[in-house]
Amino acid sequence: MSKFIGFLYGLTAYLIFFVTFLYAIGFVEGMIVPKAIDTGPVVPVAEALIVNLLLMSLFAVQHSVMARRQFKDWWTLFVPKPVERSTYVLFASLALAFLFWQWRPMPTVVWQVANPGIANAIIGLSFIGWLLVLVSTFLINHFELFGLHQVANHLTGRDVPAMRFKTPMLYNFVRHPIYLGFIIAFWAAPTMTVGHLLFAAVTTAYIFVGIFLEEHDLTELFGDDYRNYKRRVSMIIPWRKSI
Repeated sequence: MSKFIGFLYGLTAYLIFFVTFLYAIGFVEGMIVPKAIDTGPVVPVAEALIVNLLLMSLFAVQHSVMARRQFKDWWTLFVPKPVERSTYVLFASLALAFLFWQWRPMPTVVWQVANPGIANAIIGLSFIGWLLVLVSTFLINHFELFGLHQVANHLTGRDVPAMRFKTPMLYNFVRHPIYLGFIIAFWAAPTMTVGHLLFAAVTTAYIFVGIFLEEHDLTELFGDDYRNYKRRVSMIIPWRKSI
């Protein structure tokens, strides 16, 4: 029964993540969702800036701290190991949902593309970024990344396979295609407001901090395999020399 409850918990966490991911697309693109990045009551600029920075900082701290090995070693003293990843995904989704809910729009336009054809092309590029994010997760095991694989294995009594170093398809051209997809999705905007620019700039800065932390962990885990991979493949820009 505890295994089944763990599976239901992991499934619920995954579904919450997936809904949050879909909402994120609408939030950034300003489409369909009831509250987007440029909609809602407008407050004084200073208030909006402080609140939005705090919201992004909350997500960044949660997302980074809970992903560190030292935190996981402590956290799994209280949270069963099979649902540890699901709990991380759930907390990250809730932090992101809170950001969407409390975000203060800053609607002053920084730039705007007037030509409809070019504007639609930029929107299309942004959606290519979102697609790149999703495809890249499946290349490295989407369901393991978001905790569902672990609770399913626990339910059926199978051991979780040991992590092995692999570089499927896109990962042979850039080390972090998921982050590249987010950068494209956030910056490819035909209408860029101050609020959207703030969101794109801060999240991009956080992405590079996240890469530094993640690569430190991956080097510890895979040793020379990952060091050689870093020398061979560029971090974020496919056509640049590896850095």
